[in-house]
Amino acid sequence: MIPWLHTDSPFPPVSRALPQPNGLLAAGGDLSPQRLLEAYRHGIFPWFNSGDPILWWSPDPRMILIPSEFKLSHSLRKVIRKGAFEVHTDTAFEQVMCACAAPRNGENGTWVTEEMIAAYCELHRLGYAHSVEVWIGDELIGGLYGVAIGKMFYGESMFSRRSDASKIALALLARQLERWGFGMIDCQMHTPHLASLGARAIPRAEFIVRLQELINYAPVTEFRFNTDLFR
Repeated sequence: MIPWLHTDSPFPPVSRALPQPNGLLAAGGDLSPQRLLEAYRHGIFPWFNSGDPILWWSPDPRMILIPSEFKLSHSLRKVIRKGAFEVHTDTAFEQVMCACAAPRNGENGTWVTEEMIAAYCELHRLGYAHSVEVWIGDELIGGLYGVAIGKMFYGESMFSRRSDASKIALALLARQLERWGFGMIDCQMHTPHLASLGARAIPRAEFIVRLQELINYAPVTEFRFNTDLFR
């Protein structure tokens, strides 16, 4: 059994998360900025389908990407240097979330619900949630969004409407975060795609130790960068 969170309920220790399904810690609560920031600061994130209660997770092991360990292939570097696109940050946050919410590969559902979009748009307004957007002209072809606290970035979701668009966004994000001294990008759970880009799994206990150091750094005051990072 997992605990049910009321409005003022604290999260249980992440050590109490279930082994199966891996990382399920609690249910209930809300998606207020205060609740979300508390969750991220303790290595917890929300993940649930539309119509279900809010579910909170802290899997073990934890998939992370060290910014300096991003695997930039020769072909992707060539695409980035060619510069047939523009990359912006925080100019179309809600649009990126809606694109991430769109069904893909024949799937019908999405965990990026209207409730989640509203909650993260509020985090964006408060300066914690950010988007990286890849554009060709006026067309948004790919991007990602996540949450930054201190020198820690929590990746949430990404999308592509053209080949390599999300990889471009992640490559540029990783390079800029490395320059800013960020220690980790939280990728949450293992996928072969993320592993191919340099992400790896570490024990949850190690993740929490690193996390507690990184969240205490001063935040980046202006979350901006450009495509000259690989030129």
